[in-house]
This record gives sequence, C-alpha cells and structure tokens, in this order.
Amino acid sequence: MPYHASRRSLLTAAAVAAVTAAGAVSYALGAFSDDPARPARSPGPGPGPGGDSRPGSPPPGGRGPGPSPDLAQLRRVVAGMSLTEQVGQLFVSRVFGHSATEPDAKGAERNQKQFGVRTAAELVSRYHLGGIILFSWADNTRAPQQVAELSAGLQKAAAGTGAGIPLLLSIDQEHGAVARIGKPATLLPGAMALGARSGKGSATAEARRAARIAGTELAAMGIRQDYAPVADVNVNPDNPVIGVRSFGSDPKAVASLVAAQVRGYQGAGVAATAKHFPGHGDTETDSHVGLPVMQHTRAQWEELDEPPFRAAVEAGVDAVMTAHIVFPALDPSGDPATLSQPIVTGILRERLGFRGVVVTDALDMAGVRQKYGDDRVPVLALKAGCDQLLNPPDLDLAFRSVVKAVESGELSQTRIAESVLRILELKARRGLFDRDQTLAAKVDGVVGTASHLAAADEIAAGTTTLLANPRKLLPIDPSKGPSLLVTGNDAASPSGTTGPPTVVLAKELTALGCKATALPPARAVAAAPGNAAVLVCTYNVAEGEDEQRDLVTQLVATGVPVVLVATRNPYDPARLPTCAAELATYSWTDVEMRAAARVVTGAARPSGRLPVAVPDRYPLGHGLAYG
Repeated sequence: MPYHASRRSLLTAAAVAAVTAAGAVSYALGAFSDDPARPARSPGPGPGPGGDSRPGSPPPGGRGPGPSPDLAQLRRVVAGMSLTEQVGQLFVSRVFGHSATEPDAKGAERNQKQFGVRTAAELVSRYHLGGIILFSWADNTRAPQQVAELSAGLQKAAAGTGAGIPLLLSIDQEHGAVARIGKPATLLPGAMALGARSGKGSATAEARRAARIAGTELAAMGIRQDYAPVADVNVNPDNPVIGVRSFGSDPKAVASLVAAQVRGYQGAGVAATAKHFPGHGDTETDSHVGLPVMQHTRAQWEELDEPPFRAAVEAGVDAVMTAHIVFPALDPSGDPATLSQPIVTGILRERLGFRGVVVTDALDMAGVRQKYGDDRVPVLALKAGCDQLLNPPDLDLAFRSVVKAVESGELSQTRIAESVLRILELKARRGLFDRDQTLAAKVDGVVGTASHLAAADEIAAGTTTLLANPRKLLPIDPSKGPSLLVTGNDAASPSGTTGPPTVVLAKELTALGCKATALPPARAVAAAPGNAAVLVCTYNVAEGEDEQRDLVTQLVATGVPVVLVATRNPYDPARLPTCAAELATYSWTDVEMRAAARVVTGAARPSGRLPVAVPDRYPLGHGLAYG
C-alpha cells in the first residue's frame, strides 16, 4: 500500500511559493537565505564517522561553493517530518514521460504498470520522494526546454504535497560514452579524452572548465546533481563497464582530474558525485549484469583505487556513489560494497572522513540483487551507511521495507533522520530551498550556446592521440582535395541525437577540403581502390573478434593506406593488423569526431597522450606529434 502523510505545520513559516505559469519554482526557507548582506552562520555539529551525531564533528554534505545551510533549522525541519515523509526523502526514483502531469499514452502506461500511477507528479506525491533520476530511455530528455519544463512540474508536485521539500533532480551526464541529454545541449569530451591531456599543464584546468560548462547547462534545466565524475582507475583493458568512462590508469592523474571536475560542477551549482566507491576499475564483470569481484589487496587499493576518492573528498564533493562489487580485501563477508558497513562506514566515512551524501548505484542492477532480495537490499544499504537509495526495481516494496525495518526496530528513526539531514543539507547547499529557478527562461541563453560549443571543440582539440604514423601519411593535405573513404563500426550515440560517427567524420573532412565519403563495411572494401586513404572506425574490439579484424585486414590488403580510428577504448590497435596510421579518440560523439578530422588534415596538431597503456603495443603517456 502506498503511504500518505499530511503536510507538517513546522514548514508553514517556511512555505513553498507557488509555481508560476512561466515555470518558476521558488522555495523559501528564510533561514537558508544566501543574501550576501546577511551574516553567514556557522554550521552546527553534524553526523560524525559512521553516521552518529557527535558534537563538534564536521557538518554533513560537501564543502564546495554554495550557501552555508543553517543546520539547526534543518534539524527542526527533519524533526517535524513524519516517518513516511523522512523515508521518502531517501529514495531517488525513475519516472516515465516528458511531462510531470501530461505524459503521452506510452509514458502514462509505463507509470501505471510500474508504479500504479499515471503521472510523475502523482508518484512524487505518493511517496514524498527526495529525488528523481532522468533518463533518455524513460522519455525524460527530449530537449533542453522540455527538460526544464519537466523539472518545474516535478518541483511543483513536491512543493504541494507532504513536507514540501524540493526534489533533487539527477542524471548520468558524464559526457563522452555516457550522456542522457544531447543536441542542442553541449556535448563535451569524456573522462579518458580529458585524461589524454594529462601530459599538458592545462589538463586540470580544462577538466574543470568542461565540468563547469556541463554543470551550468544542467542547472539551467533544473538538474542539480550529476552522477559524475567517475573516480575509478581503469587498469584493466578488459573492463566491460568502465573503460573510457575513467580518466585513465595513473591514480595521481585521475585524482587531479576528479578533484578539478568536482570543483567545476559544484562551482556551477550542481552536486558532483564521485563514483564508484571503493573502485570499479579492475573488474571483468559488468555490475549491471553480474556481481564483480575486485581482487586487489588492501595495499593495492590504497595505492591505486583510494587516491581519486580521497581527492574528491578533499575537494568537497557533495556525494559519493557506491559500487555493486565484492572487495574481499576490504570486507571478506561477500557482501557488495553498497551493502558493506566496513566499506561505506568504516572506510568512506571514518578513514576518508566523508561527511556528505552516500548514494547507492542503481538498485535494479544485478550486482546488488544476487545475494539478497529486493526487500532487503534498501534496508541493508542504509545499515551500511548509505543515504540515498537510487532507482529500486520495485519502489513500493523498497519503501514499505524501510518503513517496516524502522517500525520493527531493525533501523532506528534516528538513523533515518541522519540521512535525511545530510540530504536536506545538500539541497540547501545547492540552493534548492531559496533560489528562484525560472527554468524555461534560462535555457535558451545557457544551454548549447555558441561559446559553450566553441569551448567543447577547443577542449577536444588537445585530446585526440596519434598512436602511429610510420609512413608520415598524416597529416593529409586537404588543399589537394584528396578522396577519402570513411567506414567502420557506427556505434549508437550515447545521447541518441548525434552521429553516426563515420558520417560525422566524413562530413567534417569534407568541410576541411577533402572529398570524403562514408560507406558501410559491406561496401567499403570494393570501393577502397582509388582513394588517397581509408579511415576505418573501430569500437571496442574484443580479443579474438573476427568481424572488425577481418574488415581491417581486407582494407589493408587493398594497398590503400589505412588510418585506424579507435573511437572508444584505445586498446583496439593491439588486436588488429598494423595500419599506416592509428588514432585514439576515446569517444564517438560529434565533438571527438570533429577533433579527429582536424588532426587528420593538420588543422589541429595532435597533442594527446595515452592515459592508459595499450598492452604489447603502446606505453602509458605515448603520443606522437607532427614533425
């Protein structure tokens, strides 16, 4: 049965203002004013290590920029909430549809089937939700203006029911391989592409700049938490789930870039979320479909996996996401880290001193569901020390299970209140209680602006890595109008709004003066003769894979110079025949393909350096330049 509760009188004096027709959402809690004329209050004591309330311990939440919340007032708010209102704040759920109140027939049907309600607004009201995660597959992200209107509608629903606490709207907008909002929003280079700049002094500045742009655009659409940056150190070429989502394999370089992105996102008013603690970079199982086991020793964890998370904490990160992985050296129980008290409380809270919000990775993933049922997982996550429960497969079951655990005494209401306080402090720090968010009016002047798009191209220009060029084939002089053939693997765009990559690459090469044609692999080999070169895009070539290897082999056999463009993992060249030139782009969205075209033609000079080693082929830091 769903839970309902009346609005608490405590919040009457801090009433939530009405949402205007223009989509403005204005929450007013006078104690949280960020008026510069108002003296700042010192935060009161907050939960200490392990989630207790030791006087004098640092406050919950990040230490990044933002108004300093009045913790005494927040505690009064929490104390005035009913149990069901408090439990609702712990959950971050998916919803279906492009509108909070008027989804299309398919969205309404999906909401009805999974939640027993027709609209997202009804779901927020029914469970007093603390947050919503937006997905492209859930039809939440059609366009920036629509996302802003959806955000405003969801906030209106939160304002009018239960305790009236604003929602924390979140998204996986890592850029590169993982993006939920595409054009006309700015798509930036992903983590490993940014890591390829690590040999340059501007690497951290560019990483921070990218995050600041990304955060600014998300905030304009009403999204105040991004599940980024990835703090995993990718030391396993066969890692099926992290790969280019990581900045690289050097823990020091990764730590520096993670800290830079934390400051960039939070400087834009968006909560950064370092993930996936305690580290997912050396696994061969995808936690979406199985339960990975991390075999690092404790000493290896301290050397390889810990530094980026420590750097994120020291940079004031608002949130840390747990990993659904077993890490025997840190907890021999066999429980995934998300459900591990020794890892979440003992290491993240006590060893690293993190006082912010701990969010689980999605609870519908197989990695967290193999050992316990969906009724136990949310309870065990809270007992481990987590605060936010992300995307449970059965929201009603998860909600009832947490309430039942409190009523039975398995979880104390004090423990629930501690997590709610951390969540509300994060919301206050990110301005959700007291900033007017006229979302629709902000989008056009912020999202996908000419300056942001130009900055994305500038950042990408230094990421493309020239791996091999033994015959000095590159750069190809476009002034002679050479005929080029572009073919290979056309992976679907992360956002579903760009690509295909071979077409984008050919179009950009043509714009630069070449005569480039994109053809599917089935036609490419026959069409290769007569071209100055063939550019073949590869995508995550697996050990022993025949299809992409056969294509490259056949193209090389034509005698036409072949330029290999590894569009995702840079490990592809080690599994393919040697080509006349080899490039790594680290992703296949438009910005990376444009950058590759500029390098191929000499419009940009290659300056990227491998942020990982390519076994038996190229060392960490390898990258060529034009002489």
